[in-house]
Amino acid sequence: MLRRWRGNPWAILIALCLGFFMTLLDVTIVNIAIPSMMDDLGASLDEILWVINSYVIMLAVLVITAGRLGDLRGQRAMFMLGVTVFTLASLSCGLAQGPAMLIAFRVLQGIGAAILMPQTSALLITTFPPERRGTAFGIWGAVAGVATVAGPTLGGFLVTAFDWRWIFFINVPVGVLVLAMAWTIIPESPRRERHSLDLPGVALASVALVCLTFGLVEGERFGWGQVWRFVSIPALLATGAALLAVFLMVQARRQDREPLIPFELFRDRNYSVMNAVAGLVSIAMVGTFLPITIYLQSVLGFSALQAGLTLAPMSAVSMVVAPFAGRLSDRVGGKYILMVGLLLFGVGIGGFALVAAADSAWWHFLPPLLVAGLGLGGVFAPMNTVAMRDVPGRVAGAASGVLNTTRQLGQVLGSASVGAALQSLLVGAMHSEAVAAARELPAGVRGPFIAGFEDAAAGGVQVSPAQDSIDIPLPPGVPEEVAGKIAEMAHDVFIQGYVDAMKPTLIVPVVAVVCGAVLCLAVKRRGTAREADAEGAGARTISEAR
Repeated sequence: MLRRWRGNPWAILIALCLGFFMTLLDVTIVNIAIPSMMDDLGASLDEILWVINSYVIMLAVLVITAGRLGDLRGQRAMFMLGVTVFTLASLSCGLAQGPAMLIAFRVLQGIGAAILMPQTSALLITTFPPERRGTAFGIWGAVAGVATVAGPTLGGFLVTAFDWRWIFFINVPVGVLVLAMAWTIIPESPRRERHSLDLPGVALASVALVCLTFGLVEGERFGWGQVWRFVSIPALLATGAALLAVFLMVQARRQDREPLIPFELFRDRNYSVMNAVAGLVSIAMVGTFLPITIYLQSVLGFSALQAGLTLAPMSAVSMVVAPFAGRLSDRVGGKYILMVGLLLFGVGIGGFALVAAADSAWWHFLPPLLVAGLGLGGVFAPMNTVAMRDVPGRVAGAASGVLNTTRQLGQVLGSASVGAALQSLLVGAMHSEAVAAARELPAGVRGPFIAGFEDAAAGGVQVSPAQDSIDIPLPPGVPEEVAGKIAEMAHDVFIQGYVDAMKPTLIVPVVAVVCGAVLCLAVKRRGTAREADAEGAGARTISEAR
């Protein structure tokens, strides 16, 4: 039945979007299952954090190489390979019997995601002519927006209704369906000459990205200091930066010998600008959802499912708006649509910060989240359309790989910077709240009460959805009534301290999207829709003549 859709661009788009959705969903869906996985597997927090971070690191490190492999070996074949690896790894993750086994299979899952992710946008370029790519990327962008915020909602439902293992098992039927669709619907790639992969470039880029991503992901946990003997976070970051510089120099000398990154991509000013914008958008997305998700669960006491449903209106509006934004980008160009989308997203997040309080209800957030969703719907489609519209098909995989790597590094950088900012602000806010609250306590317990928060700060407050208070060590002989009051006050200190810390932390994503909007001013003007149609028709005529 599927064969009658072979070569149909919209059927191909559905297959690509389903595969893309799986990989993005697994970036966020695991966070919700942390407590369940720790209990069931007997895992430590560090081991569970590696379950999350190993996937992110593999995705960031390998996506450039996988994108270039798509150019050299065929995007269809690489897409199907990625889906196969990802699906088998998802099944294995769900069957894992210990934390080490789960981490190993998450690494494999990240490899599969890295292989298939850049092929999705590259195949869109080769499937759709330039004058129709905006609409295609609009739908593709809607999927990206939905996947980003659907993780907590879907994950919360699966963990609540079934078991944490189902956050992985759900990928299996979807992966099988995507593989069947790709096999029957996506046409074979045209036969191409054998090309050699830039192995020195792969090695340099991979090691550099491992150092950078590991340093940024694990920096907060190690206090930005020593990791093991002479290995430290600053040394890893410096090594990564140095190797990245060497990689770029080597690439500059290999431009006439099939480099890993063809520098001709960056002669397109729009592509270069959109890489920077994509990084800023990723910083903004992480900078928004990390503190807000913790706030909804730890401060307001929402369940994982309730927190996801609170954010769902933003996802729904984004999903509706994105295809229209993409279609409009085909007609008038994406520059100003993208600028408006970025600014609206910033306004929505700023509005959320204004109405957030220790006793807010979910409906207080509805107006700002609707505005943010409207903006988000106008971001992904125009951003990808502007970036990829003029990319030649022969380097589409490399272009997609670089763009996706920029996104992943933006997420890692955003997580590190926002986590550090939230940590620092939370420590200061809790201390101020503790000093003020201690005035109502008996003199003998004021010191231990304040010291409890200072000790927590010295050890690094582990900001997570599971934490909603600070343990206060009390001197012996404290009456039970007083101990209960102290515990209640400690809870209130954390709650108010977190709200006071979250509000300025949300300035980070707002600043990121404003900077992105300003960068969009450098985007070159695109021709009218009529000119684009004529250009597309001319390109097809030349292709047919060949």
